[in-house]
Amino acid sequence: MRGTRLATIIIAALLTCFIQTSIHAAEDVPLQAGFAEVEITPKIGEKDKPVYLAGFGQNRKATGVHDPLIARAVVLKQGERAIALVSVDLVGFFYPSVLRVREELKGFHYVLVSSTHNHEGPDTVGMWGPNPFTSGVDTNYIKSVEERIVEAVKSADKAAKPVQASLGTASAPELLHDGREPYVKHDELVALRFVDAKTDRTAGLIVQWNCHPETLGDKNTEISADFVGYTVTYLKDKHRCPVVYLTGTVGGLMTSLHVEIKDAKGKMLEDGTLEKTEEYGRQVGKLADQALEKAKAVKLTPLEAKSREVFLPLDNKLYQLGRRLGVLVRAGYLWKGDSTKAESADADDFKSALCVRTEVAWLRLGNLDIAAIPGEIYPELVLDKVQDPADPGADFPEAPIEPAIYKQLRGRHRMIIGLANDELGYIIPKRQWDEKPPFCYGRKKAQYGEANSLGPDTAPILCKAFKDLVEEKKSDGKPKP
Repeated sequence: MRGTRLATIIIAALLTCFIQTSIHAAEDVPLQAGFAEVEITPKIGEKDKPVYLAGFGQNRKATGVHDPLIARAVVLKQGERAIALVSVDLVGFFYPSVLRVREELKGFHYVLVSSTHNHEGPDTVGMWGPNPFTSGVDTNYIKSVEERIVEAVKSADKAAKPVQASLGTASAPELLHDGREPYVKHDELVALRFVDAKTDRTAGLIVQWNCHPETLGDKNTEISADFVGYTVTYLKDKHRCPVVYLTGTVGGLMTSLHVEIKDAKGKMLEDGTLEKTEEYGRQVGKLADQALEKAKAVKLTPLEAKSREVFLPLDNKLYQLGRRLGVLVRAGYLWKGDSTKAESADADDFKSALCVRTEVAWLRLGNLDIAAIPGEIYPELVLDKVQDPADPGADFPEAPIEPAIYKQLRGRHRMIIGLANDELGYIIPKRQWDEKPPFCYGRKKAQYGEANSLGPDTAPILCKAFKDLVEEKKSDGKPKP
């Protein structure tokens, strides 16, 4: 009996030693990073289909190309585990397209595709066609973008090499205009530098900033990546390395329009001009330089990612009409009040209460926590600054305050990726929802926002889903695999 007990103790001790050794071995596997980019500019010509520019009104046809649109990818690897982050110079990229991309990249632990929310690229959502009743989406173009994303990720994966990482932040409230009360800015830029472990040269940068790329305005008719292209070009030229730009918190409305930008001679540059767009892009690049100058070494392993599908009610009457007219092509599901599951709806079912399927995700890269949110979330919901008490004119002044996104991130560093894996429009705090008179802040008419949101329950459901996702942990505090 004693011998059996002794043998059990010895085996347990050996197993414990083996597990601890395996954990340490896994942690000792170096981080690898690889970068790649591919062009996704649509063809503009007399024999080509018309390209309708997204982000403002209908029937804004592209007349040429000022600068190219790019899909930029970074692949982070540790051993056999790989995570891909992709950014495309588009107004949005729907979840079904992301799922098709993932089908071609099954060897990856997680693949995230985000849009910069570019207002000077092609309509990839459907709302900006020749008229309000006709989609502006070219399905062949969407398919080509999916293929190019896969190509970029595979190239980045092949280019991966051992790196060391550092992270820095910088703030510039003067580079943002908030277009809606209450005025809350998310003015923090996050920059990550990856240095080749062998050569000590910069292997690549990731920059995350919170602003609508719409500096060129609604009169522009040439395809452009807006200020994002100039930010990336500035950083690539200075640091001689690839750069991935990620959009963060842009709801509310975080924009470059109305921001005072001057040229080298002190002349004020006007909205809607290439001069302002280029200079604004450079200033964001210089802000990234400030962040990189303060950057400190950061541990980005182990690589973990967890996601959850969420169903959101489709309350927006215009979106419902767009679906009926074929302007917004998106699979519908029957809304039964359960955000965790729903049955598919018939394509011609226009009477039932419907919802859409999307995804929230949480990435923990060592000491960096990343929230991946599928739309244009308001800063109040990220920074825990929802108005309290609510304005008496709000439609739901007694609505509970949503759990703030950054409040759920407990890592030493944090970052948000907006329009992650989907574009759902604005994600508005429910107690700040304001469609019905009397309007908030004594205004004579409602502020802009609700017209491009799924509905008032989007924020409560998404924020709770993200909170639940983060709380689903093992006892060691890591996300479940």
